Amino acid sequence: MAIHQLSAELLTREVRVSVIGAGGTGSQMLMGLAQLHTAMVALGHPGGLNVTVIDSDLVSEANVGRQMFYPSDVGLPKATVLVNRINMAMGTGWHAETRRLTASENLRTDLAIGCVDNRLARKAILDSVARGGGGYWLDLGNRLHDGQVVLGQVPARWAKSNAERLPHAVDLLPEIADAAQEADDESPSCSLADALEKQSLFVNRGVALYALNLLWELFRYGQIAYHGVFVNLKTARTTPLPVDPEAWARFGFPKRKRGGKRGSKRG
Repeated sequence: MAIHQLSAELLTREVRVSVIGAGGTGSQMLMGLAQLHTAMVALGHPGGLNVTVIDSDLVSEANVGRQMFYPSDVGLPKATVLVNRINMAMGTGWHAETRRLTASENLRTDLAIGCVDNRLARKAILDSVARGGGGYWLDLGNRLHDGQVVLGQVPARWAKSNAERLPHAVDLLPEIADAAQEADDESPSCSLADALEKQSLFVNRGVALYALNLLWELFRYGQIAYHGVFVNLKTARTTPLPVDPEAWARFGFPKRKRGGKRGSKRG
């Protein structure tokens, strides 16, 4: 097993963070990021986190109770509600953008945190970070009872080499950005009860907790020995993803080049 070292530069200045998605997982992540920012500053980090939240959705009645919203928030933009709440409580200057992220834009960020629920949105994050010069991408995803957290590095679109980087979520799980596998029914839930048929009450919080702890380890100690985790709340099991080329090979990374030797099959 290897160790991934955080770029020393990110310990000397404000860290630019883009959170894409402010729903079930995104709202949980934002509350935790406010705590992480405060802890980093208290421990001597010169700037902590400068967070921008990107989400075009409005709060619905079905969001209240499962996401971090209250009845008085219904009808308001999710990103604006959460950012205003954190800024007023913590004295931060975070930003909200009430729009969708597109694959054609340049997202210049140190860390993109994807809290999205469809493949096209993941592809947009990957492409926009690459266009913007690359950076870390922390992907969070879940189903009814289980989910995954994967922290990877997206190379700049013009980069010639992928050496010495953490594979990102699509490197290891290419199907999560495959639009051909997108579910036909993407209609919003009409009630909290309907929403809970699709996702259990605390699965978003469970996935977010592991993601936040991964970032805490990275910024607190400057290094990590694992860069992801697979979580199943139904069976109470977790499986870490180590910083280990042998572990990555079981997912088929790096991809076998045409004419080269046969690579490992995906597990």
